[in-house]
Amino acid sequence: MQNTRYAPAGMVCSVDHLASAAGLTMLDRGGSAADAAIAANAVLSVVAPHLCGLGGDLFALVHDGGAGKGVTALNASGRAGSGADPARLRAEGHVRMPHLHDIRSVPVPGCVDGWHALHARHGRLTMTELLRPAIRLARDGFPASPLMVQGARTAAKRPGGGDFASVRAAGDRVTRPGVARALQAVAEGGRDAFYLGEFGRGLIELGSGEYTEADLARPGADWAEPLRMRAFGHDVWSMPPNSQGYLLLMSLGIVDGLDLPRSPRHPAWAHLLAEAARVAGHDRLDVLHEEAKDLLEAAEIARRRALIDPAARLRLRAPARQGDTTYLCAVDGDGMGVSLIQSNASGFGSMLFEPRTGINLHNRGIGFSLKPGHPAEYGPGRRPPHTLTPALITRPDGTLRTVVGTMGGDAQPQILLQVITRLLRHGEEPGAAIAAPRWRLGTGGTGFDTWDAPDDAVIDLEEGSTWSDGLAALGHRVAALPYGSSFGHAHLIDVRAGGMLAGAADPRSLVGSAIGL
Repeated sequence: MQNTRYAPAGMVCSVDHLASAAGLTMLDRGGSAADAAIAANAVLSVVAPHLCGLGGDLFALVHDGGAGKGVTALNASGRAGSGADPARLRAEGHVRMPHLHDIRSVPVPGCVDGWHALHARHGRLTMTELLRPAIRLARDGFPASPLMVQGARTAAKRPGGGDFASVRAAGDRVTRPGVARALQAVAEGGRDAFYLGEFGRGLIELGSGEYTEADLARPGADWAEPLRMRAFGHDVWSMPPNSQGYLLLMSLGIVDGLDLPRSPRHPAWAHLLAEAARVAGHDRLDVLHEEAKDLLEAAEIARRRALIDPAARLRLRAPARQGDTTYLCAVDGDGMGVSLIQSNASGFGSMLFEPRTGINLHNRGIGFSLKPGHPAEYGPGRRPPHTLTPALITRPDGTLRTVVGTMGGDAQPQILLQVITRLLRHGEEPGAAIAAPRWRLGTGGTGFDTWDAPDDAVIDLEEGSTWSDGLAALGHRVAALPYGSSFGHAHLIDVRAGGMLAGAADPRSLVGSAIGL
């Protein structure tokens, strides 16, 4: 449960051993960490449709390697099509974006644009070589993972979900010929062969006016300036809006100024971290949109920290201010680190499949607002607020310390807050920090509605934790849940001072793997 893997010259961590192996193969062939990340993600787009895929979005943080090198952020989250019409949804009686079975919650998927941008700036090997393992698995077959089986039966009943009709148990062979064709098109013809080819034509047909060819022709990936927060003597980096990465950084900034117990097993540890997450995030729906600025002002972080009572749960009576997935990471022998997260949103996403290739489409549009005039209102060409929160940690001299991230919907910043605090504040080994029991702010809903009523959230406690009675005594409502993927799949690679790599894949993923050279 607490295995840390070590390697001297390169490492890849992901939710599936087939993906990690593909990434490691690229490192062994002289590829960069970016090459490894693309190859691993491409395999995941085939074998993990319950988490991510060509029909989803992508974010990444990249450290160029060495002291003084920069950290850059890649935003490959899709934009709503030209036919996006919030008034029509409101006229139909919707007060929030449809969660499933509605094309209007499907922005143009950004995954392939993300690969293209990452490869253009940091790739060494050809895209044909990077995609070859994924194409082979899609064409010839791969074993169904235990977690994929859980949703495959439902997916198989949907139009276009025939790839999953034969899945009955873990290990059953699954082939995805349409996905193989789409990947081959990307390998041979680049992003346009995907967005303006078989997949793009099918998406336009399925959209019935939601998208135009111009929407798909527009490149959907941008390099941006990442956000940064100093915490526990390190700089922690995450994505700027439209990502909710600021929640992780604000929570860390708050926690770094609190008097934490020596041991994470103490209930006060969970209390203080959970309260930091609550005061950081309770107004997220009001403040997070793609143009949001100044979300990490030092005075505001100090003001929110002062709201926390070490001896009691805070009642959030008013705003504190006057917003499924897979994660993978790779580090190469030159010190480049890539922290990449890619997602469908919830499970198989919208449960809509592009009819020509069978690629399942995400439902990241659920992050849009339907309130008239809201800065995150659903509309043509807009990006929705996003839960995806990759992270990267550097030392004060600018050298890479850690690449880390997790799946988990709204809970991603909460999970990373715990993992990073264990790693940096308490000095835990990666395997222990990743495997340790977690808490999350729970609603019993979709996993994307935490901040609808933030004061009503219970604290879900994972089996094996030691916090229940102490949190209840501090005024929290708690609920016990089994150890497992309800608390995310986090992975990390830590770069030791001498260059040795120490990594861990989350045991909750069942088939995750941290492997190195």
